[in-house]
Amino acid sequence: MTELLFSRTPNLRLTDDNTMRAQLRDYFLTTFDRYESLFETLANDDAFYTKAISLRHPLIFYYGHTATFFVNKLLLTRLISERLDARLESIFAVGVDEMSWDDLDGTRYEWPSVAEVKTYRDQVRALVVNLIDNAPLELPIDWHNPWWAIIMGIEHERIHLETSSVLIRQHKLANVKPHPLWQTCKATASAPRNELIEVPAGEVLLSKEKSDPFYGWDNEYGVHQADVAAFKASRFLVSNQEFLAFVEAKGYQTAEYWAEEGRAWQAFSQATHPTFWVQTEQGWHLRLMTKEIAMPWDWPVEVNYHEAKAFCNWKKKTTGEAVRLPTEDEWYRLYDLSGIKEVGTEPVCANLHLDHFASSCPVNQFAHGDFFDVVGNVWQWTETPIYPFDGFDVHPIYDDFTTPTFDERHNLIKGGSWISCGNESLRSSRYAFRRHFFQHAGFRYVVGEEINTVPGSHYETDKLLSEYAEFHYGDEYFSVPNFSKALVDLGMKAMIDKPRRTALDIGCASGRATFELARYFEAVTGVDFSARFIGQGVQLIKEGALRYTLTDEGELVSYKSRNLADLDLQDVAHKVEFFQGDACNLKPQFSGYDFILAANLIDRLYNPAKFLRSIHERLNVGGILMLASPYTWLEEHTPRADWVGGFKKDGESFTTLDGLTQLLGEHFTLRKGPQEVPFVIRETKRKFQHTLSEVTLWERVK
Repeated sequence: MTELLFSRTPNLRLTDDNTMRAQLRDYFLTTFDRYESLFETLANDDAFYTKAISLRHPLIFYYGHTATFFVNKLLLTRLISERLDARLESIFAVGVDEMSWDDLDGTRYEWPSVAEVKTYRDQVRALVVNLIDNAPLELPIDWHNPWWAIIMGIEHERIHLETSSVLIRQHKLANVKPHPLWQTCKATASAPRNELIEVPAGEVLLSKEKSDPFYGWDNEYGVHQADVAAFKASRFLVSNQEFLAFVEAKGYQTAEYWAEEGRAWQAFSQATHPTFWVQTEQGWHLRLMTKEIAMPWDWPVEVNYHEAKAFCNWKKKTTGEAVRLPTEDEWYRLYDLSGIKEVGTEPVCANLHLDHFASSCPVNQFAHGDFFDVVGNVWQWTETPIYPFDGFDVHPIYDDFTTPTFDERHNLIKGGSWISCGNESLRSSRYAFRRHFFQHAGFRYVVGEEINTVPGSHYETDKLLSEYAEFHYGDEYFSVPNFSKALVDLGMKAMIDKPRRTALDIGCASGRATFELARYFEAVTGVDFSARFIGQGVQLIKEGALRYTLTDEGELVSYKSRNLADLDLQDVAHKVEFFQGDACNLKPQFSGYDFILAANLIDRLYNPAKFLRSIHERLNVGGILMLASPYTWLEEHTPRADWVGGFKKDGESFTTLDGLTQLLGEHFTLRKGPQEVPFVIRETKRKFQHTLSEVTLWERVK
């Protein structure tokens, strides 16, 4: 029986060249063959061109798309240098992510014939097999290895094996036919009575590294740790029988059970029952991939997120308990407590990886500790929108696999279904879909505390904000130290034997210096005129992480993620506050400081003299004022008449330092400087600003 099992995702850390090639050859061919067998369930060629649903391409696209994916990624890694068929590879390059239930794709295509696509697939098959057999191979295969593209292509096709099976299931019955490789479960009986089981509090830890022996998509890498409070979870997935009570209670028609987005979807779809349920004169039937059967009431119900959430809200009202969907972290608690092992060489004890059926099966068939179907049977919706872990990075040859879903609109599904294979079956896998999306997905419910907000997944795309995020928290370029940190380090030399109670970072922008000052002071205030800039600092305090895109060239971008822990600033964040404010018109509350930093500020103020004449009111006697500026005086920021320096006065050059001395002289003494401190701002991958900022340190003497 073991020989008949669908091949498992391979260990990429093997050290023997021949063994690795043999495993990859088998993994590729079994995947390629099984994918083609899926399309053999289509009854005729017309079924390839008739859309199963309006929101997706016809199936002819998906038949060719996975093959084109191999070519595109192999070109990017230079394992090949030429295309096989530029016309077909243009047609099959990009799929459809339905962003809304009413987002109809009206694009018209001149689709190739089924025979033409089959010939193309045969060419791709031969190409990949030849590479696996003969291309230079350096072991082990990891994220940086060109052969990663081959594994990526195979795993990508396994994803489409599942998503295409859903489209076939959504096709009209006349367009499909049975197939010996796609045999469904025959078992069914009365559904078991569901009950809640206690799950103790515990820790969840995910920390996949790029040296992991098994392939992963970008969103799996990085580190995530969470302490999960105790909760209760349903022993079984919600069965068709259990969900029927919601249908019969007019749950679809009761607006109070539906969240705003769910109400909009229900109003548009006019749904009154799950999409795969079919009402006939003989009663309820269930649509499977290639046939309809009498309703198996003990199989899991298959719904989208909105339906699952509405059921939980109905159950919450009728039971008085805090019923909801689980979070991703709570699902991991179930997994870790259930003693589940990763898919191995023996048939898995779950309806997973096509080891048993080409359909769901009874919810009480596969036990996992006290629970059933923690993995397998159907995917399980969670309340967690997908977000990146600390250390997230995109893969350079597939930079848009996950990032388009970081929008708080794609919720994670966990556990896999009967057809989830390869990477999809691993504990570490993380897949997310729009909440109205139909997959082989159901749910289990939990009773627990209010859900903690997950870290925001939004990537800042505003070019200026992204540049400043990188300037403050990102990489160093051309061996120039981080400007904010360099200023603080320099300033602290002037604070020896001086009080370090409070500090003000005026014109703080994104806030790096504010955090750096918190290493030395009991409390630090960051103030900036731009709410958007200080929003980055506030986000770091609240979430600990900042995500942004950087322009590489043209429309191409890199995705960056930075967190306070990487900078060893996580333990001082509690000492920092950010406020929006005008440096020339500060509120009275901003006073009594021992140290004030104004970095690259004065030549951006509309009235710098007003700021400089009054700044002593904010600083304690004996305190230090640190000014840094490249003195880039521009009339777009400061009227010419209000420049502090940088012009001729009485026929002689009048520098900004001259102006500072004149304006500050009544209350300050220059203690150190001037000294030039360099900084670099990245504009694109190949264009940078390199600037010198003149630094002076002034002590308030009266």
